Amino acid sequence: MTIASDKYTPKIAFLGTGSMGLPMARRLCEAGHALQVWNRTPGKTDSLAALGAVVHGQASAAVVDADIVVSMLENGAVVEDVLFAQGVAAAMKPGALFIDMASIKPREARDHAARLGALGIAHLDAPVSGGTGGAEQGTLVIMAGGKAAEFERALPLFQVFGRATHVGPHGAGQLTKLANQMIVGITIGAVAEALLFAVKGGADMAKVKEAITGGFADSRILQVHGQRMVERDFAPRGRMAIQLKDMRNALATAQEIGFDAPVTALFEQLYADGIEHGLSDLDHSGLFVELASRNGMN
Repeated sequence: MTIASDKYTPKIAFLGTGSMGLPMARRLCEAGHALQVWNRTPGKTDSLAALGAVVHGQASAAVVDADIVVSMLENGAVVEDVLFAQGVAAAMKPGALFIDMASIKPREARDHAARLGALGIAHLDAPVSGGTGGAEQGTLVIMAGGKAAEFERALPLFQVFGRATHVGPHGAGQLTKLANQMIVGITIGAVAEALLFAVKGGADMAKVKEAITGGFADSRILQVHGQRMVERDFAPRGRMAIQLKDMRNALATAQEIGFDAPVTALFEQLYADGIEHGLSDLDHSGLFVELASRNGMN
């Protein structure tokens, strides 16, 4: 005997299948979701089509009839363009939920939420941390801003991607992501400077990292990015240019809320200098290269 299931399965559209979006969309397909997808560069959706996703040439076409639209786009300006210039907001049905998982400015997230709300469309800003590895493995950390009821609605989908926390109203997810990126960017610089300092004085970098592992100076940044520094492996996972964008968004937001962030300002300049010196496409641990160059250690 077959027992009918009344389990609700939302219709999902996914916009933006770049280095982060592609593995996230793939996980949705592999979890059994029927997916409508769009990407500015069509070739990046080929592997999803092979998994059964329906590929669309226009973003607005992908979201028609979707209950939930997930976007993983480059920045706030691109999100606004896709939503309001390319017709996604107009094409979405009232009652649908738009989940913006890109890293944008908190004020942009609040603006998008208000404009979508006027159309009867719900909104969550839900940026992530964990890089491409986390996207592939389903271990992303998700920081969600918006109404609690919408967070609960999105939670089954978030669980495909990793661990989600509701951190407050619209814009709070982006604020939390900026705080995360401040810590990441600053700590990468601290690890790089400390390891270079030790090497300059005659110590072995790999052994220094080993020696401080497990102490108060230990961290995921030391273990992951510090190891990249030891191995001089700066292949991009999170690029220098993206880290600089996040530091600048943090400083812009700090100015808006009247907060002095001198440490972030210092590291914003260091990342900017590194990019000016040709390091834009390195992993953000490539700040090590900039600091090494300043000390004649290249």
